[in-house]
Amino acid sequence: MAGKVVDALSVSFSEYDFIEGDDEQPRTVVSASNLRIPRIEPSVLKLRHRIGRGPFGDVWLATYHRSTNEYDHQYHEVAIKMLHPVKQDDMRTLLDKFDDLYSKCQGVNNICYFQGISIIGGKICIVMKFYEGSIGDKMTRLKGGKLPLPNILRYGINLAQGILELHLQGILVLNLKPFNFLLNETDQAVLGDIGIPYLLLGIRLPSSDMTHRLGTPNYMAPEQWQPEIRGPISFETDLWGFACSIVEMLTGIVPWHGKSADEIYDLVVRKQEKPLIPSGLPPAVEKVLLGCFEYDFRSRPLMKDILHVFKSSENGGEDDGRWTDLGSTIVSGRKHSTTGYTEWFLSKDHLLVGDTVRSRKPSNSCKPENMDVPEGNVVGVEYSTDRDGFVLVKIHGIHDPLRVSVSTLERVTFGLAAGDWVRLKEEDKRHSPVGILHYIDRDGNVAVGFIGLETLWKGSSSQFQMAETCCIGQFVKLKSNVLSPRFAWPRKRGGMWATGKICWILPNGCLVVKFPGRLTFGEELGDFLADPAEVEVVSFKNCPGVVKKYQHLEDFHWAVRPLLIALGLFTAMKMGSFVGKRIGRSKAKRQSSVIHNDVQHMDHAGSGNPAWLPPPVANILFGEGAAR
Repeated sequence: MAGKVVDALSVSFSEYDFIEGDDEQPRTVVSASNLRIPRIEPSVLKLRHRIGRGPFGDVWLATYHRSTNEYDHQYHEVAIKMLHPVKQDDMRTLLDKFDDLYSKCQGVNNICYFQGISIIGGKICIVMKFYEGSIGDKMTRLKGGKLPLPNILRYGINLAQGILELHLQGILVLNLKPFNFLLNETDQAVLGDIGIPYLLLGIRLPSSDMTHRLGTPNYMAPEQWQPEIRGPISFETDLWGFACSIVEMLTGIVPWHGKSADEIYDLVVRKQEKPLIPSGLPPAVEKVLLGCFEYDFRSRPLMKDILHVFKSSENGGEDDGRWTDLGSTIVSGRKHSTTGYTEWFLSKDHLLVGDTVRSRKPSNSCKPENMDVPEGNVVGVEYSTDRDGFVLVKIHGIHDPLRVSVSTLERVTFGLAAGDWVRLKEEDKRHSPVGILHYIDRDGNVAVGFIGLETLWKGSSSQFQMAETCCIGQFVKLKSNVLSPRFAWPRKRGGMWATGKICWILPNGCLVVKFPGRLTFGEELGDFLADPAEVEVVSFKNCPGVVKKYQHLEDFHWAVRPLLIALGLFTAMKMGSFVGKRIGRSKAKRQSSVIHNDVQHMDHAGSGNPAWLPPPVANILFGEGAAR
């Protein structure tokens, strides 16, 4: 179709044709007359040629014919993002989402200019300003595909400002990559994708592949692949894609270059590997990029942190021009806190005077080890440029306030703190009733991660009660009343549910369980997922009887049973050998006693005739009938 001019379907926008399934049977859907977004009639658009193709649709260069008061005819070039068709029942929902997006984007800087929306061939089309190129295009024209660090910092600031403004409006981008970073006339970077994957959440598409719905695989965060299982997605999800794009600008190499989507999934989600970061970067830039690649998004920085670091580095606070080592690479993932939490995690909630606080539990721990502050009230805050400041905490029964490091405390509101396990009082069949609390504000409004939801659940703390805490290292099995679990779960011999060990906990409370009592071979999957509402903790204390305790012992490692069998065989052999030797000694002793008695008898018989010999010997010596 390149090089040809194609007339858009001439249908009224107020009553447009929508094609579902068979292209020869168009169906009319509801009117869009109450939308706030500008509506552009297909008759004034002429598609010229396709200039791009992505997971959510095609991008066309088009001519937009407008009539104004000053000019009878005005033509100008526009870019049209033509989305893949959606189900008829979802068209109204998607249009409402676009309308809400348009209203929120008014006045937002550093994003592409949004002109309106149209319906062409039964497909929703987003009409945008046409930009001559993107950062990705610019990189392809450079030797090695690398950009200078000053340009990367400048573009990064442009993009971070746009993303941050969208986040403040509650919009996630989810498709950050260099070819979606457009360049305007003054060489400023603007976002070319303003949250289309986020708008498509919950919309039924012809392809059910989540990979094609939520981004480009090379730039997708772990939780982005299966958000309803391994999520939820949040603002920090965009940090992963942003960091991948920055690394690509630095190296000229696409993250996971040459890998298929399945291979990337295996590396990022199952093996928890991260893109390589060039060494020699300004320390603050390196640190924030490392944070962006934390597997648990709660441990990543926020976009405002990136903006602060990039601005400081651009102003010369960190960069002295010595960043030249692009060949060496390092792997991210180190922690910045001895408590198991990253600096970025600890900086997301600021304590104020009057807050109720308690000692923070160690990461992935069921019980606090050192409760220096069981519960107290903040009566003073020491303001400092250091993130790890101090507060004065008044504890009941202690006269003087304690000076405590902020990083060791967590805010408690209505008895709840971020990281607590909670259960909905009224269950919803669409998702698990048990989840992890991500945030609670001082008014009691909460954000909770649940299995089955792609995004954070938001509501009131009054809708929850405390749930049993799960932690890494616990052994769990399915409850006896669970007949059809949410996820596949292995069974023991005899059909009983197997017992596994929690090796990881996802942000929505989903348990990653390994079964050390099962022997796996090669690439066979050795871990399973579990809904915390469907499992119970198994320990020696709650195992009744010796048999149950032995069965739990087998859960620790597949080699326990064969080792015990081998030990039993070895013990049996040793016992057999020991018994055999005892029997052998007893027989030898009896034989010795018989011989001794015979000798005594012979001595007695020959005592009166010194020449006497046993008859057989006499016969040999003298022959039978010898003379007497």
